[in-house]
Amino acid sequence: QVQLVESGGGLVQPGGSLRLSCAASGRIFSINTMAWYRQVLGKQREYVASITSGGSANYADSVQGRFTMSRDNAKNTAFLQMNSLKPEDTAIYYCNAVIKSNVLAGWRDYWGQGTQVTISS
Repeated sequence: QVQLVESGGGLVQPGGSLRLSCAASGRIFSINTMAWYRQVLGKQREYVASITSGGSANYADSVQGRFTMSRDNAKNTAFLQMNSLKPEDTAIYYCNAVIKSNVLAGWRDYWGQGTQVTISS
């Protein structure tokens, strides 16, 4: 079994910062891409950022320049540093990872349970 657990969400004022963490645990042989998505109630889940195992990150246009994604491969953990937060960043943030559980297994998509981020004064 593989689990992804997000943490670090909360309530912050516009212009503030938050740092989200996503820790993968369980039967893990290798982790490929890790990513963050977000979803507002009643809307589709949208891509936020992703990072390869080699550390190359990509971002949605809406967060480019404000969010920074990083990862610690030794700890199977990814981070999302969110600065200059706006009310429109309010959403549930989900971690996604593509993981191989053993050397013979195929790559599989895993999702965390989500963490609420609310930007409000």
